[in-house]
Amino acid sequence: MNEIIETVTAICMVVITISIALLLYRVVKGPTNPDRAVALDAIGINLMGMAGLVAIMIATTRLNDVILLIGILLFIGTIALAKYLEKGVIIDRDD
Repeated sequence: MNEIIETVTAICMVVITISIALLLYRVVKGPTNPDRAVALDAIGINLMGMAGLVAIMIATTRLNDVILLIGILLFIGTIALAKYLEKGVIIDRDD
């Protein structure tokens, strides 16, 4: 059973790596800024999946905090990027 889990996690890591590479291309060459924002979100989700796969491979629960931290930072970054794309600024200042 352990051999099957190791094989499947290795295959999943390869697929996620290919996905991240293609998403990096979309971030660099994306036709519009919202396309780039979606690609950055997808990269963050793939990083969360990669951390989960690493946790499965090394049989630990200590990476759960890392996965949650990536999720929180991804959410904050998405909100900031959406506000920047909508208004042109992230922090509104009344001068």
